[in-house]
Amino acid sequence: MNLSFRSALFHLGLTLLFLLTLQSPSLKGQAGSKGKGLPHAAPAAVGLWPANLKNIDEAVRAAIKAKETPGAVVLVGRRGRIAYLKAFGHRALEPLMEPMSTDTIFDMASLTKVMATTPAIMLLVENGQIRLGDRVHRYLPEFAGGGKESITVRQLLTHYSGLRPDFDLSEPWEGYAAAMEQLWKEQTRSEPGKEFVYSDLNFIALGEIVRRVSGQSLDAFVETHLYGTLGMSETTFNPPSEWRKRIAPTESRARSLEYLKGKISSPLSEEILRGSVHDPTAWRMGGVAGHAGLFSSADDVAVYAQMLLNQGTCAGRRIFSPLTVRAMTHPQSPPPTLAVRGFGWDIDSSQSVPRGDLLSGGFGHTGFTGTSLWIHPETQTFLVILSNRLHPNGKGDVTHLRGVIANIVASAVMDPPLQ
Repeated sequence: MNLSFRSALFHLGLTLLFLLTLQSPSLKGQAGSKGKGLPHAAPAAVGLWPANLKNIDEAVRAAIKAKETPGAVVLVGRRGRIAYLKAFGHRALEPLMEPMSTDTIFDMASLTKVMATTPAIMLLVENGQIRLGDRVHRYLPEFAGGGKESITVRQLLTHYSGLRPDFDLSEPWEGYAAAMEQLWKEQTRSEPGKEFVYSDLNFIALGEIVRRVSGQSLDAFVETHLYGTLGMSETTFNPPSEWRKRIAPTESRARSLEYLKGKISSPLSEEILRGSVHDPTAWRMGGVAGHAGLFSSADDVAVYAQMLLNQGTCAGRRIFSPLTVRAMTHPQSPPPTLAVRGFGWDIDSSQSVPRGDLLSGGFGHTGFTGTSLWIHPETQTFLVILSNRLHPNGKGDVTHLRGVIANIVASAVMDPPLQ
């Protein structure tokens, strides 16, 4: 074999290796490889059928073709490793088209409730600073009147407070202090503890409890006690301007808040939102709120999910006692109920779409912007779907896609679940 032929074979081998890497369902998916966040592994190494996981590709591409979302990042983790991580479609369509990438940062919307506010409250419980059975006005004296006197911290966490879903969004107020004044005026719509009503107001109140009890704003508290400890460097409220090019845009403020024109002093820009929270109440509160405002990446969400699967620790870093994780993620709703909730987390309700038809027995949450996380302890598996379904006109819908991908992930599990 002459030297030129050997050289040609060598370069052909390098080319084939490069092409195989590009086609891998995980962009870092070599077994045992390490990068930012959790280590990556080939699907089979963690008990997942690779051929089944490839069906995710077709499902997401079909959703993009149907204009359900411009793009998405899908991550599947099992047994402490990432087995599938892939970006699809476009991060932005306007003003310029940009391809989606796996390191895209998303407006997490209501995943803020379970990735920021719930863990913050439970850390205060562990520290002996609050009790879940206490009435809210013990910590927020202004939270009285209008039937709110008997509402407990537990009822806020499980959405059994009797409060309505949100403020009247047409009311002309601005700023965090003004939001609190609106909260103090709220009246219950049903007797506390009797009816499940998913409410952002519950978590706005919880965010204020964190601020009052800890002496830190919610964003500062979780950065100090949660994200910093876990190395979640791509998770924050009000992301810095240097992150902007990696953030998935949503829609324009003028389009989503047309009803507020002329009622508030802040301008309602026609520019597509990018790095500014989409939720109108969180925006008017300054970007930091207990119900919305968090931004994060798939890698960071995976670290958080694995911490919960590990009963409160990740990479040797302890956040919670195993008993705290159990309390958060097991049923806490008062019986009888048609909506089973943990503390913050959804377990079994009409909102449990991200588990599909086969991943029952776990817990998770969704975000209005097109984000979702479902964690399944029995199989040590979690599924992260981050989409930009609101971009550019607010008309996308990934509800069906969430369930389809969950079913595909369940079909890929090789071995029986843990008992």
